[in-house]
Amino acid sequence: MKLIIREKNIVRINRFVDWLLHMAGYTLVFILVTSLFHTIHIDENHIILWSIIIELLIYVLNKTVKPILVTLTIPITGLTLGLFYPFINVFILKLADWLLGKHFEVTNIYIAFVAAILISIMNFIMDHIIQRIIRSVKAKEAKKHE
Repeated sequence: MKLIIREKNIVRINRFVDWLLHMAGYTLVFILVTSLFHTIHIDENHIILWSIIIELLIYVLNKTVKPILVTLTIPITGLTLGLFYPFINVFILKLADWLLGKHFEVTNIYIAFVAAILISIMNFIMDHIIQRIIRSVKAKEAKKHE
């Protein structure tokens, strides 16, 4: 399995590795939020299974629904100088809550906002890590061609 994929003039990280990095980040965020705040409930009968399903759903929503929401809310985000962006993550969390019903419940909107901020920070860190990996591979290739 290749870590870096080259398509025409575009260099990107393998989608599976991207997915793994984001899943690890979501796992850390959910462990932190559920241990600190008891207003986010995951079905206790199969907590590991439902945690994985929640993380997968949030990943899919972040890759599909979130770009649409970001595009639609550009004017609001611009007017608030980017402060509206975490509300998009709150919407994603509440959408996951609605889709999964009793297996995942976010009962406090303020805690959902804290979780959304942590998810935003985690997404920023993961994207930064991915960009650093790509830059280091490009730099190594440039040195080989010299």
